[in-house]
Amino acid sequence: MDAVCGLLLLLLLHGTSHGVETFCDGRQNGTKCYGALGGTVVLRLMDDASKIFSYQWIFNTTTILRLRNNMILSNLIEKRSSFSPSNGTFRINDLSRNDGGEYTLEVYKDNSGTNQEKRTLQLTIQAPVSSVLLVSECLSQGEMKASCSSEGGDSPQYRWTLGGRTLTQTQLLSGNSESQNITVKQDVSGELVCSVRNDVSVVRKEKQTCGFTFLQCTLSNGTYISNWFPPAYETLCPQPTPEGKEPDITVSNKPSIKITSSSHTKALPLLYCGLRAAVVFLILTGIFVYFACKKNDLKKAEGSAVHEVTEYENDSVVMLEMRSSASRL
Repeated sequence: MDAVCGLLLLLLLHGTSHGVETFCDGRQNGTKCYGALGGTVVLRLMDDASKIFSYQWIFNTTTILRLRNNMILSNLIEKRSSFSPSNGTFRINDLSRNDGGEYTLEVYKDNSGTNQEKRTLQLTIQAPVSSVLLVSECLSQGEMKASCSSEGGDSPQYRWTLGGRTLTQTQLLSGNSESQNITVKQDVSGELVCSVRNDVSVVRKEKQTCGFTFLQCTLSNGTYISNWFPPAYETLCPQPTPEGKEPDITVSNKPSIKITSSSHTKALPLLYCGLRAAVVFLILTGIFVYFACKKNDLKKAEGSAVHEVTEYENDSVVMLEMRSSASRL
């Protein structure tokens, strides 16, 4: 069979002598198993070896393990291996490249030599991935270029995820979820993770995306902005404030600026100037009318005074004439 049965990447460290430990279920014929260079592999060969009369474990053409009636007759690698008849597992420590190859299990039902069962498995030894280097760069519009590389490791495979989910093509400008080099779109945000794995190990490295925000508004100096900005400028266009109140904001450590975001705000200075002009006009008109009325009253008063004096003088003359006539009499 071509399928890998029960390969578990445990990544358990058992000191510097064992390293990475892997497990493989070899109870089916043709199983492919993997072991880490310098580590340990645990091979499941059968369910219960205690009920089997005899069996032998052959590596390529050399018999390395022979048992009969639960007694180990020979084990050529006993210094770095062990066998457990109760669960049928064979453990090999301190793996080297030479341990890779084909292993054959021959099981005999009785001492007649009848071959009851024969199974093979293929063991491949790989160097585990030791570390991952993730290099990223934020571009001018907020896109992120990211490159992932690994140290050590045979046949490394790369995988990109964002927030625990595989990156999709709609989130990428270049590359794919299995490329070493990718470019992420500016509207993609979250924790970007590069995983490097092979059949015996997996190592991850994470990085936050650039986090650019698209801002669109008009500044107090009339400048209209519509672009992607880094997180430090996220307050450049503030949230709407109560009508009639202009927000004062501070961008980074620069002096505060005022944002005008509507045509109503732009019309306020013109309305204010118009009201002031109307008030001044009314005041001047009132003053003019007041003094015109005052002047007219003065003229009327002067005319009245002259008339009274004239009549008084005439009356005086008449009275004098009457008095003269009387004296003559």
